[in-house]
Amino acid sequence: MAIEPVVHLIDDDDAVRQSLAFLLTTAGLAVRVHESATAFLKMLPKAQPGCVVTDVRMPDVDGLELQRRLQAAGAKFPVIIMTGHGDVPLAVQAMKAGAIDFIEKPFDDERMISAIRAALDLHDKRGYRDAEIAETQARLGSLSAREREVLDGILRGQPNKVVAYDLGISPRTVEVHRANVMTKMRTSSLSELVRMALVAGLLPSG
Repeated sequence: MAIEPVVHLIDDDDAVRQSLAFLLTTAGLAVRVHESATAFLKMLPKAQPGCVVTDVRMPDVDGLELQRRLQAAGAKFPVIIMTGHGDVPLAVQAMKAGAIDFIEKPFDDERMISAIRAALDLHDKRGYRDAEIAETQARLGSLSAREREVLDGILRGQPNKVVAYDLGISPRTVEVHRANVMTKMRTSSLSELVRMALVAGLLPSG
């Protein structure tokens, strides 16, 4: 069963947390509130996937520092920055650092909900892509050293005879290894094999 994505709402202002949490819950979104970036970072290893909505100005760890720490930890949460009046330069800095959006307080309810839905959609796409990469790499990891060499030849567009010559083995042996590669990569299509190699970063995309 798929895990429902969560909006992690981080703001040191209790009134803002509660009012925004009510708005998002009413819109049908799952919300988890955190009183500080430090509190969120402490529970990060157990945090449900989703997105982060954080104020930019907070004591101890502010929104920009939170962003940096999430990136350093490899936590792939799309981040939306909330800013007060006059904090636009900070928001621009956050966007340059990877935030996907910033919203000024007081914000329009529909603007906030729309931004969060876009962030969760991005999270879903990232999650699918990451899962696809991990699965492809796992299949590549199941190949023997010789099968990987044969795969490299296939990806270069070399016929079996050329691969056999380069590796010092018979064309028939190459055919056997090639069949094993297709079986282990779970595909019968050469074009699909190439696409999988692109996903795994084995080939340049250009």
